[in-house]
Amino acid sequence: MQTSNETISIDHDKELDLHLESQGVSKEKLFSHPVGLFVLFFTEMWERFSYYGMRAILVLFLISDLSKNGWGWPRPEALQLYAIYTGLVYFTPILGGLIADRFTGYRKAVIIGAFVMTLGHAAMALEGFSNNFFYAGLLLLIIGNGFFKPNISSIVGKLYPSHKR
Repeated sequence: MQTSNETISIDHDKELDLHLESQGVSKEKLFSHPVGLFVLFFTEMWERFSYYGMRAILVLFLISDLSKNGWGWPRPEALQLYAIYTGLVYFTPILGGLIADRFTGYRKAVIIGAFVMTLGHAAMALEGFSNNFFYAGLLLLIIGNGFFKPNISSIVGKLYPSHKR
């Protein structure tokens, strides 16, 4: 005999399966959640590591002495660049969301964003050759985040059916 909780769980699983099928997403599940959720989680974790890692070391790198491989900037100038970087990281998702809604779609925007952020980190690794790589890297991280951040959240939201209450 089924209890009402088991019935609700079975109905919920069927509803989720139908929703995933209508979205063209695999019905495969892990811990009662779509497998895609875990892929999206680890992708988002990489992006958060990228952003917060950059925030943690940006000012330290800029104010460190040249003898310690830093740039020896005065602290106020380093904080100003940090503020610009942080502000743009929070502003560009508005543009990235609009571009995805009107032109690319969520999935392509996330792929573009991840690729552009990867290029940004690669450019940062080349900073020793020219300071321009550092600035290009920051710009690419900002642009990549703009494509990535709002759209990965939208994809997660599409994994589950909406419940009108």
